[in-house]
Amino acid sequence: MEYKNVIGIDLGGTNVRGAVVNEQIRGTILSKRIHSGGSADEVLQDLFSFTDQLIDPSVTAIGIGVPGLVRQQEKMVYDVVYIPSWKKIPLQQLMEDRYRVPVYAENDANCFALGEFYFGKGRGVTDLVGVTLGTGLGAGIIVNKRLHPGRNGGAGEFGMVDYLDHNVEYYTSGQFFRNVHDRDGETVFREASAGEPSALDMYAEFGVHLGNTIKTILYALDVELIILGGSVRKAWPFFSTAMWKQLQTFGFPSVIPQIRIEGSDLQNAGILGAAGLCYNFAE
Repeated sequence: MEYKNVIGIDLGGTNVRGAVVNEQIRGTILSKRIHSGGSADEVLQDLFSFTDQLIDPSVTAIGIGVPGLVRQQEKMVYDVVYIPSWKKIPLQQLMEDRYRVPVYAENDANCFALGEFYFGKGRGVTDLVGVTLGTGLGAGIIVNKRLHPGRNGGAGEFGMVDYLDHNVEYYTSGQFFRNVHDRDGETVFREASAGEPSALDMYAEFGVHLGNTIKTILYALDVELIILGGSVRKAWPFFSTAMWKQLQTFGFPSVIPQIRIEGSDLQNAGILGAAGLCYNFAE
């Protein structure tokens, strides 16, 4: 596959970031605040004015990662988090009408997985799951070197699976510390970094829940690599031992030594993953 200049855009709840990508980020990464509480058209105009700064005749496609559900068959984006007016918007078509190049949109967790597949630790891998551990838990799935978003765009929503008295996301995301221990996650991280035993115990408890979550993923998807992204991955040294210990209870013990589980170190994964959409859907 020939890599050509594409624009990767990472649309968040308050900011949009993007750059031109050609095997790596080319030039400056731009960032702009958006009026997330504005009307659908106001937010769209913010995105247009941002993209206008990146587009040039060399650009062959645009990829956009959004914190919402995307149904590829309809080319429709639904329920974008933190942008209340974007309940249902034909984002791809609106962008294509303006810029006259192919436009691809996907959920940001799916973009994270593609970013790792094309530019990060997933290069050369056939099957992987990229798990984002932040305010929530999301996942993107690559099977046979292709993104698998599912028929309705909801594949990989392991955070919504029932678990204990709540769901997986309640116990296996940054919410864990507030939900279970009534503690701020950043404070617990600082305390764990200083060697505070109670904070380290909380991370060990988190590691058990994460191990159970990964077991669920492996029962559903027999992949060779799981990559952890999101803010919580920075605490890898504090929870990884408990996570691996819990994985030893997996129903098929011979599988676990074959699995790679690693934390992401890819910079600007959201932008690169959005650019990866162009490569994935164009193939």
